[in-house]
Amino acid sequence: MSTGTSDILAPEQEPVELARFREQWKAEVRERQSATSGVQTQPVPGASTAAERIIPAARSDASAKTATITNTLSASPSRGPATHVVAGAPAVTKHASHGHSHLSPSLAHAVEVYRKAVFHEQHSQLDEALQLYRQAFRLDANVDRAYFIEEQRTHERSAAQPPSHKKAPSTVSVDEVTRNVQKLEAHKDSKDKSIVTSGFLAQVLKKFPENLVFQPENEKEGLPINLIPDELVLQILRILDYTTIERFAAVSRKARILSLDPAIWRDFVHLAYKPPQIADNESITNIMELYNSDYRRAYVEHPRLRMDGVYIAVCHYMRMGSSENPWVNVTHLITYHRYLRFFPNGQVLSLLANEEWQPQTVIPMLKPSLRMKGFYIGNWSLSGSTVYITNLVEKHLSHAHTTTEPQRNRYFFQMTLALRSRPLGRWNKLDFIGYDSVNVEDGEAVPLPLRNERSFWFSKVKSWPGY
Repeated sequence: MSTGTSDILAPEQEPVELARFREQWKAEVRERQSATSGVQTQPVPGASTAAERIIPAARSDASAKTATITNTLSASPSRGPATHVVAGAPAVTKHASHGHSHLSPSLAHAVEVYRKAVFHEQHSQLDEALQLYRQAFRLDANVDRAYFIEEQRTHERSAAQPPSHKKAPSTVSVDEVTRNVQKLEAHKDSKDKSIVTSGFLAQVLKKFPENLVFQPENEKEGLPINLIPDELVLQILRILDYTTIERFAAVSRKARILSLDPAIWRDFVHLAYKPPQIADNESITNIMELYNSDYRRAYVEHPRLRMDGVYIAVCHYMRMGSSENPWVNVTHLITYHRYLRFFPNGQVLSLLANEEWQPQTVIPMLKPSLRMKGFYIGNWSLSGSTVYITNLVEKHLSHAHTTTEPQRNRYFFQMTLALRSRPLGRWNKLDFIGYDSVNVEDGEAVPLPLRNERSFWFSKVKSWPGY
């Protein structure tokens, strides 16, 4: 044997497995060629072509074992089952026409573990997926092939089923109706008086007993308030403010039931929601439809500006100062306050004051008759949760000895604010959306920078009326 052909094995030196594989491959090629040339014109159902391929598996002890996979394919795709036989593993038979599969218990368990591993991998849980993959392959070395056969069978079975009538939309609609009904619940007290509540409060009232009374702290002592009829207690509650009513409601279950009387909250709604709190063409009836005729919920959740106090914004900015020492930098923290007070007639007062004027000094002075630098009077309106302040004109100081007419303002200002509630029902925050300077002559609006502006927070003043 020459040097160039020394690596080529003689036929008698070839491994038996390699020779057998070559002969099987040649036989398969000849059968395919004969089928293509038309020699076999009538294929027999169930006839199959066998092919085996050798898969060497490396082992730690340097011993090699082979696994033979025999694929038996049906000659007619529409007739007869396609059988995948894995040497050394349980057989998996797939019936394409019926959509059934037969797995041995051990292989079925391995496929189930493999399916869980795929699920964890799809949800980015790689550690769990890796452990399950290892477990599945320890149960059966060919579990991946069996899994893909099962998935294909499931897909074909679902595709072969006739489309059924979809009932999901009707179920969703029923759930939506159920949720909407649960939002509105009627609770009746001992006097058969319907109290409309909604949301979480309605669920709480369900657990209340029928006949409620005020319970004394000491059982040996009586409680005189039980002698007062409920109608008289309601009349007392109607002359109180809503904060006091809610504090009274937190005393006991009986107090909570009495505080939910619609007559109490109807008065608050009719006092609060009128122009400019709502649009001129909007009525309270339209508002109540949004809240299912729950007056308390409407008063708590519907946006409204508060008149019983003042909205204050505390603003800061840094200003560089001068120093005799060049190695020392002086920085000043400048603090100023903005005040907004709203009136029921649509008038608003705006004041910009420096840190020399503290809130405890400014608030008693914040009236339409005030005259100082930075004091403006304008108009306000509320649309949804957006507050529009227009025609803010500065009121100059009046001098008693001057005979000339005051100089006309060349500019006025306008603000756009977002009304928010922290927590629910307070309506105690105003966020800047826009602040413009408007030329009186041509009406041109120039936006002003809001770099140092902060949100307004509400501060209640007990001596100021709320409506």
